Amino acid sequence: MSRLGKKPISIPSGADVAITNGTVSVKGPLGSLSRNFKSPIAITMEEGALILTPKDHSVTTRMLWGTYASHLQNMLTGVTTGYEKKLLIEGVGYKWEVKGKDLTLALGFSHHVSIPIPDGLTVTSEKNTLTIKGFDKESVGEFAARIKSLKKVEPYKGKGIRYEGQRVRRKQGKKSAK
Repeated sequence: MSRLGKKPISIPSGADVAITNGTVSVKGPLGSLSRNFKSPIAITMEEGALILTPKDHSVTTRMLWGTYASHLQNMLTGVTTGYEKKLLIEGVGYKWEVKGKDLTLALGFSHHVSIPIPDGLTVTSEKNTLTIKGFDKESVGEFAARIKSLKKVEPYKGKGIRYEGQRVRRKQGKKSAK
């Protein structure tokens, strides 16, 4: 039994939900999202809340029950309040800059790396902080992870790209023999 799936998911004010043939569409002040859900779980709307009911009690249905509840909650939160990730860059000569619909990074390579910013995301860069905002949790997290993977944080000096609040385990380095 899923603890998340049992609870009704309340629909916040400002969000409109439409359910048609296993497709749930959510519209809000920040945007609109839609997702197809498989049929072993019935999704119904009652009294301003979404209720998930499994049609059978197989292992896969029980696994999907809580997952679907999380997806629906993320969709509702995204269209009403949105999601935000912050990245920090550390290192001599490392910098980023937003140019139109592209993010240009100088990461110590022989060339600049340019990444197109996906639709639905707003990216702002300050001195060493990059802020990614959007209404789709998956696209915000995926874009942040893709940027972070370009220059992983190394453990000796801590240079690279990391999330705000991420701790980096530092190594000591070589000792000189005396």
